[in-house]
Parts: sequence; C-alpha cells; structure tokens
Amino acid sequence: MELALLDWIQLHLRCGFLDWLMPFVSGLSNHGEIWILFAAALLLIRRQRLYGLSAACALILDLIACNLVLKPFIGRVRPFAFRPDLPLLVPAPGDASFPSGHAAAAFAVVFALKASGSPLWRPALALAAVTAFSRLYLYVHWPTDILGGILLGAAVGWAGAALAKSLLKKSKQT
Repeated sequence: MELALLDWIQLHLRCGFLDWLMPFVSGLSNHGEIWILFAAALLLIRRQRLYGLSAACALILDLIACNLVLKPFIGRVRPFAFRPDLPLLVPAPGDASFPSGHAAAAFAVVFALKASGSPLWRPALALAAVTAFSRLYLYVHWPTDILGGILLGAAVGWAGAALAKSLLKKSKQT
C-alpha cells in the first residue's frame, strides 16, 4: 500500500517545477541545517531565548533518538531500492529509512515552539509539512517513515520545551 502511494505521487504529481523545488526544500534539512540555524537565531534574540533553547534541546533529543538509536536499530530499507527504474532526484541516502530524520527534526522544532508558547510554530509547521512531503516526492521515505518522524518529533519537541523551561528555571535560581 505504501509503495502504491509513492507510485501515485510519481504518476500524478511529478512535474518540472516540483522536480526542482522538492530537492531544494529537502536539502534545507539534510543535516538539520535550517532548523539548527533557526534555533541559533532565536537564542541570539533575548526575548526569544526560551524558544531557541526549546528548539535546540528538541533537536539534540531528536539526534539521539532518531539517528543514534532508532535508525540503526530498525534498519529499514528505503523505497527507491524497490524501484531502481526511477531516476533519483537527490543522492541516495546511505542510512536507514525509519523514521524520517528530516520529518523528525522539522516537527521537533514545530512542537518545541508550540509547547513553549511561540507563535512561530505556525510558519515552522508549513516548512515542516513541505519538507516531509518532499521526502515522499523524492522516493526516499515510506509514508510510515514520515509518520514515525512526525510522532518522534512531537515527543522530543514537547520534551525539549520541558527541558528548556527546567534549565531556565534552574539558571534563575542560581
């Protein structure tokens, strides 16, 4: 069923503009760059530090949970391995497929911002959604990889916000 959905996307949505846009959008998050820069920028702005710290904590928790624990443990094969006839629009990722690291990092920031009370979670959600879709469009993740990334992102996002609030509370006490 998942392969059918990916094939449907290729058959019905594939076009020159998206063939250009989706690798670009996906590339913004190849190593979490856009989200790391976003968290760093928020940390530099005095009134936004809680939001930046929440996002940074969420990204660190995501790195540990997704890249160091889940991907190596589960080791799911990526969908393009089942369709070698499709030309890849991005270099073939070398790590495992589940969960989607792009989706997990993106949604970790979204949920960290939401949990810490930042209105910036809405524009972050828009970029996160397009990023997650790009991974399906590019045939590098299964739909359940994306869902797993979103759920992991939600968990580490909320945990990151709680951790940031705790760290700030402790720093004010000393």
